[in-house]
Amino acid sequence: MHYEIERKFLVRDAVFKRFSVKTYRIRQGYIAHDGGNTVRVRIRDGQGFLTIKGPSRDGVSRYEWEREIPLSDAEELFLLCRGGAIDKTRHLVPAGPGKYFEVDEFYGDNEGLVMAEIELDSPDQPFERPAWLGEEVTGDPRYYNSYLLHHPYKHW
Repeated sequence: MHYEIERKFLVRDAVFKRFSVKTYRIRQGYIAHDGGNTVRVRIRDGQGFLTIKGPSRDGVSRYEWEREIPLSDAEELFLLCRGGAIDKTRHLVPAGPGKYFEVDEFYGDNEGLVMAEIELDSPDQPFERPAWLGEEVTGDPRYYNSYLLHHPYKHW
């Protein structure tokens, strides 16, 4: 089993864009979301992905299974998604040797929300914290994409 160990932060300002080494657009929807389990379909730069995630065990780590699928299959699976889709741009920003912040700028009903995530090898692994990194929101369910789909940031 693969466990994703991830910490999430709000982003203070757009300074991170100066350090971004890759940017791509993401559209994702949720086929199922129940008891912390999610089944997600995603299109990223013309590629399709299907992801299954389990509930968070400790607010930081959770089971994750992801596979690339044909783009046509991903587009078809969007027909099964409930509540629309999340639309965002992701920026990859170096965070030390072999690590990156994935900084997401949201659009639509979540416009104005900018979050950074970093995947770690262990929950207590140290990492560089740039000045543009804001408040930590790891484990706060309001910042899960599946939550944002039904409780958009603009209504907070």
